[in-house]
Amino acid sequence: MEEQKILCVGLVCLDIINVVNKFPEEDTDSRCLSQRWQRGGNASNSCTVLSLLGAPCSFMGSLSAGPVADFIMADFSRHAIDVSTVVWQVEGQTPCACCVVCPPSGSRTVVLCDTNLPDVTVEDFSKVNLRQFKWIHWEGRNAEEQVKMIQQVVMYNSTLPREHKITISVEIEKTREPLYQLFPHGDVVFVSKDVARHFGFHSAEAALKGLYSRVKQGAVLICAWAEEGAGALGPDGRLVHSDAFSPETLVDTLGAGDTFNAAVIYTLSKGGSLTDALTFGCRVAGRKCGFHGYDGIRETLTDDSWKMNP
Repeated sequence: MEEQKILCVGLVCLDIINVVNKFPEEDTDSRCLSQRWQRGGNASNSCTVLSLLGAPCSFMGSLSAGPVADFIMADFSRHAIDVSTVVWQVEGQTPCACCVVCPPSGSRTVVLCDTNLPDVTVEDFSKVNLRQFKWIHWEGRNAEEQVKMIQQVVMYNSTLPREHKITISVEIEKTREPLYQLFPHGDVVFVSKDVARHFGFHSAEAALKGLYSRVKQGAVLICAWAEEGAGALGPDGRLVHSDAFSPETLVDTLGAGDTFNAAVIYTLSKGGSLTDALTFGCRVAGRKCGFHGYDGIRETLTDDSWKMNP
């Protein structure tokens, strides 16, 4: 029997990444150290990391036919990511992000041209065969539609024994009010440092305690806090923490959060503990910050000194 996959629903875009040794001043000309095209978007990036970790995965999001989509589809194929659930839109263009990565400061600055490409809808989602998935992760975007998608999974789960139910996770990264309706709909809820600060919290621990009332009974709330590591709070009321694992040399922090989410999902989907999941997430995200892009994750998997084996 084919192993069930992890589905990530959200954005895919083209990232044009400029690596610089100093962030450019306004109205000046400067040279970058390097430039590359990279498939981006939170859900798309998490799929890349899941695949590199060895988890069969699928991506669901919108694309518009053209040379940018051709590049993206080729990269999905290179990483063995299933794209049978991609929705091809007849209106709009595939979005593009211009990214400035500055290794000396560790900063990554993103300017997204978010075009009029429609997001996937509950109607699109209703055509998906849920039997092929064991976990579905939503990157918070068009939240009203995403809540309806999640409700379809809940109805599907109601017909199954507990061990066969699909686990639902959501990511609330942007400080946009409509996204907060996703809090009570995930079995696992990832909330960003930016959102935590928006609610007035100044640490992961404070955010977890302050926001846990928003999640449903039995859920796990997770908050990563950059160089201070990450924390989680589950239904037993016990706070779990992992320190950050910084690389020897900071190279590229772009997508570190997506990497963390993927590594946590990977561990939990394999039956690992919350403590192991947080630690593995911080370790993989830290390693990812030590090289450009994501492919180095595959190379580091041969180093058993850091890999968790859930």
